[in-house]
Amino acid sequence: MAGRKRRGAAAADRLEKIVWGVNDRLGSGEFLNRNIRKAFPKHWSFLLGEIALYSFAILILTGVYLTLFFKPSGGTVVYDGSYTPLRGVTMSEAYASTLHISFDVRGGLLMRQIHHWAAIVFIAAICVHLLRIFFTGAFRKPREINWLIGTTLFVLAIAEGFAGYSLPDDLLSGTGLRIMQGIVLSIPVAGTYLALWVFGGEFPASEEFLPRLFTVHILLVPGILLALVAAHVMILWHQTHTIFPGRGRRERAVTGEPTFPHFAAQSTAYFLMVFGVLAGMAAFLQVNPVWLYGPYDPDQISAGSQPDWYVGFLEGALRIMPAWSTTVFGYTVSWNVLLPAVILPGVFFTLIALYPFAERWATGDERLHHLLDRPRNAATKTAIGVAVVAWYGNLWAAGGNDVLAETFGIPLFVTTWIFRVGFFVAPLMAFAVTRRICLGLQRRDQQVLQEGVESGLIMLRPDGSYAERHVRPPEETEAVLNVRRPRELVAPYPHHVIPLPTPDRVRTQVRTRVNRFYMNYQSESHGGGQGNLEKGPEEDGRNGT
Repeated sequence: MAGRKRRGAAAADRLEKIVWGVNDRLGSGEFLNRNIRKAFPKHWSFLLGEIALYSFAILILTGVYLTLFFKPSGGTVVYDGSYTPLRGVTMSEAYASTLHISFDVRGGLLMRQIHHWAAIVFIAAICVHLLRIFFTGAFRKPREINWLIGTTLFVLAIAEGFAGYSLPDDLLSGTGLRIMQGIVLSIPVAGTYLALWVFGGEFPASEEFLPRLFTVHILLVPGILLALVAAHVMILWHQTHTIFPGRGRRERAVTGEPTFPHFAAQSTAYFLMVFGVLAGMAAFLQVNPVWLYGPYDPDQISAGSQPDWYVGFLEGALRIMPAWSTTVFGYTVSWNVLLPAVILPGVFFTLIALYPFAERWATGDERLHHLLDRPRNAATKTAIGVAVVAWYGNLWAAGGNDVLAETFGIPLFVTTWIFRVGFFVAPLMAFAVTRRICLGLQRRDQQVLQEGVESGLIMLRPDGSYAERHVRPPEETEAVLNVRRPRELVAPYPHHVIPLPTPDRVRTQVRTRVNRFYMNYQSESHGGGQGNLEKGPEEDGRNGT
């Protein structure tokens, strides 16, 4: 027994020497000591990004398992597997191996469905996370780079999801690939050559495309995603999280729980919870039953075909676009495909990526921000975000206009025109309504600060009337209500000695009006966002705020 204790003590001594040796060379002890005390906020909305991170980890784990059994080949075989209705049918090896995973590999269907649901949740979590960042102003300086990374992750996640969705080579995914080929062909001049290069020949005759798509899906895009996720987390770690306004909170101080043990324990439990929910969805909610669709055949298409939700807006844009085309020198430009499927998404994602820089130019706000905006206090920005959501939602719903027409008994062309009108009207209405709601909430906050909150106590006035007594709001509530965007950011109207329409004068006038459109709500809500409820006489002049 004594010898066993001596051997254990000697092993512990050797381990301690190794640990201290590593620390002497790498400084790991100081690094850990410094970072395990890092503060993380407790608010639930910060977990939205973690859902995306954990879904991505689950995608990698399940994807490795599926890779062991999937055959990315366009070569044809005659199916003789367990699924009786398709026995004797000629199909690609990719589709046959998908059926093999679903019916013959132990746990294969569960893994397929976990993988598919994780992809759907991954993109949805990125989308909701971006919306949270936008509406709270978390993209402001110094976090513009992380906003660009997040936008790129969103685009790559959509591309990765579409690639994985297309690999089984079933009738539904093959139809999506055929649409993709048409989109590539619509690009002027280079479209034909790009399509031949991407597909390795005429679609779907080439057997080279599926192996290429498989390589892109399991190596190229995941590698870029992994690198960007790592960069995103490293920048986040260096810059720290943002926090919501509250009592005692300042722009340059971040409060929260330490990384270890609080945040580490919560994150571990949250990862297991996300995994459990995805496994439950895979077990009880069927998704992408490829055996019902059959193998891809160019002359067939399923009725009511719908893509996964994240490409629904592209489907809707294609469906509502009129059949416009232009022929120049014998060459036809198909605007009905080029505009909705190439130009529109390109402009859309570019504008999303550049928004932080556009807002900074408009507001002139060059300061560091760790405190988040309350959406109501940035009425214009919030209204812009809701308008974009309404615009996107209109396109997304248009992607199922045939299903809506059949379900509600509406003529198909009527639904098409409804969504065409909604393309322009829905964002304008959403902007106007949201901005008014935000201004109303600002007025309500100012009223609470001035009059206090209802106490439930009724008092008798000297004149014999009754009134409810108002009391000062709690300190935490009052601290939140007092948060305002600063008056100094509202630009005064410029005065030019010589009123000539020079480029500099036009630029200054445009920037001033954009700034006041963003920042100055005084004409609509006295004090809303910029100061006290009282409206001073200077605010009636051109230089007022």
